[in-house]
Amino acid sequence: MGVEFGLLGPVTARDPDGTPLPLGAPRHREVLGRLLIARGRVVPVTRLVTDLWEDRPPAGAVGAVRTFVAALRRALEPARPPRRPSRLLVTDGPGYVLRAGRDAVDAWRFEDTAARAGQAPPHAAVALWDEALAHWRGPVLADFPTAAWAAAEQARLEALRLDAVERRADALLATGAARDAVADLRAHVTAHPGREDGWVLLATALDRCGRRGEALDTLRHARRGLTGAYGPGAEAALARAEARIRSDTSGLAPEPAGAADGVWDRTAAAWARSVPARARARLHATAGLLRDLAVTGADGLEEAREHRRDLVAAAERSGDPVLAARIIGSYDVPAVWTRADDPEGAAELARSAARAAARLGPDGPPALRARLLSVVAVESRGDAAAHAPVPRAAEPPAAEPWRLRAERAAEEAVSLARRLKDPALLAFALNGAFMQSCARCGSAAHRDALGSELTRLAIDHQLPGHEVLGRLIRLQALAGLGDLAAGDAQAEEIDRLAHRDERPLATVFTAWYRALRRCATDGPEAARIPYARVLAETADCGMPGLTRGVAALVALVPVMRGAGLPDPDDLAHLDTGPYRPWLEPLLLAAAGAAEQARHALSTVPRPPHDLLQEALWCVLARAAASVRHGPVLRRARDELAAAVGEYAGAGSGLISFGPVTEHLKAVDTALGAYGLVAQEDDTA
Repeated sequence: MGVEFGLLGPVTARDPDGTPLPLGAPRHREVLGRLLIARGRVVPVTRLVTDLWEDRPPAGAVGAVRTFVAALRRALEPARPPRRPSRLLVTDGPGYVLRAGRDAVDAWRFEDTAARAGQAPPHAAVALWDEALAHWRGPVLADFPTAAWAAAEQARLEALRLDAVERRADALLATGAARDAVADLRAHVTAHPGREDGWVLLATALDRCGRRGEALDTLRHARRGLTGAYGPGAEAALARAEARIRSDTSGLAPEPAGAADGVWDRTAAAWARSVPARARARLHATAGLLRDLAVTGADGLEEAREHRRDLVAAAERSGDPVLAARIIGSYDVPAVWTRADDPEGAAELARSAARAAARLGPDGPPALRARLLSVVAVESRGDAAAHAPVPRAAEPPAAEPWRLRAERAAEEAVSLARRLKDPALLAFALNGAFMQSCARCGSAAHRDALGSELTRLAIDHQLPGHEVLGRLIRLQALAGLGDLAAGDAQAEEIDRLAHRDERPLATVFTAWYRALRRCATDGPEAARIPYARVLAETADCGMPGLTRGVAALVALVPVMRGAGLPDPDDLAHLDTGPYRPWLEPLLLAAAGAAEQARHALSTVPRPPHDLLQEALWCVLARAAASVRHGPVLRRARDELAAAVGEYAGAGSGLISFGPVTEHLKAVDTALGAYGLVAQEDDTA
């Protein structure tokens, strides 16, 4: 019928020639607007009455609505013969429906054009975003700014408009037209100062125009405003943008001389031009980049850890459970340290993977389910997934639901991967099984078997990253078992592979292993210099879960390999980091604060289920023996009994407190010395 309607501004109707149609009084336009936002659905007369007269409808309200509709029909179809039914504004059951096509309403054309822009390459996207935004003539349903019936649609369409402005700017930046984006973005954030993405885009555009100082000033101004209006934490994206701009030296870097660098630059530029902004392909490509970035070194690992959280959040916001599952499950970066570098982040990722697996259900794609379960197992390392207080060391062992879930996830992932006969998937699942192999003390032989299977699998199927992981697992396990000759062979092969495949983080572990080996063969005094060197060399390796607090453990090696207590002054200047709860009772006992040490032993949580748990149980046992704390002493004995034949702490590849057997003998001696006093101590 050719009539075009307008919602993006005052309510309008135009004939095929573009001539405005006379819609009459405000009530007529209000009825038209209400029918338009119904999007082809019937609006009962009673609903129209309620919407038009929000307080108290007059007695003749129904008749008035029918009069308004009749007037609209005459205005919209002036050539319609008398008594012929309207084909545009139709009576349907208890109400009315406006039968307008998608092309007939400016709001719908805006949405359709925006959808095409979101799927277009950047250059084409800019033109489409311009076309979409050109439909706007003012605020949505501008004639009725306070009408309750209009509020939801006004808010929805305005949110889409603001997003379109930002996505247009994003596309401009992708085409290299940063200067063209600046003016529009300034107006945008001035009118809508709470739009964090708008501020980030403006700062990015300014930076790409060579105005870095102005870009940083813009971000600082925005952060102050957002923090004041929305509270702390509202400006996380701004902080990341500031860090990125400060660290970006690309504008000062020389032109790449290598052929590979040139290919990289040209390909990256072609990708930015060709792939639509915010397309799903960008999420998948980003996931692949982050996998590779994580193994490039300390800086890359830290960057990958930060950006991975943002990527997962973006995938979850997409509303597509399969897309989210694929993104979350794609990060199969080999992980060898069983204490999380970022416990909160690890727990968040484990929860995201668990949610994605639940949405897919047990009948979802088995390979995808196996990947998600592997993520749960890997990220639930140590106590990262704990959502309740960890049981105390002085208490009998108790079931811990979060640990049981992680263990079951690892088992199911391995089972699914074996059934699917997918080598890469099995390698990832075995990594999860390794992370959950520390559920109890004395698992070095089991970890050696896992490492051996992973190494063979990786060699047979050309998985170099997982070959390094398999050998690292074996290196640690062999140290725990005291087989240092076999450990040396693994260390040599790891160093060779790390050099060949550019895996610098692997050599962090071989450096620590060699310091441990020197200590094991020549004694703590001979290892003093090697340990000092490795502490300095690996301090900034990007793995705080590995390095933080480890200097205190190194200082304890000569003490724990003997029979006494440490000199508190020897550790006073050291950061005990995450190990403080388990070292504190020993340090208090050494300082003569027996009652405080006993209290600390009564409240300390059991050691984390990681590669240092045997070492920490030995530390607790030494403290408990010195202050006659029976419950912790007996619990330590029960836990360590499973590790007979291993070396306490050596399974970490970092330090060794000597044979577990020697520590058990000391525990038995202390328990025997208690006699009947032990029962009295149990109630302390």
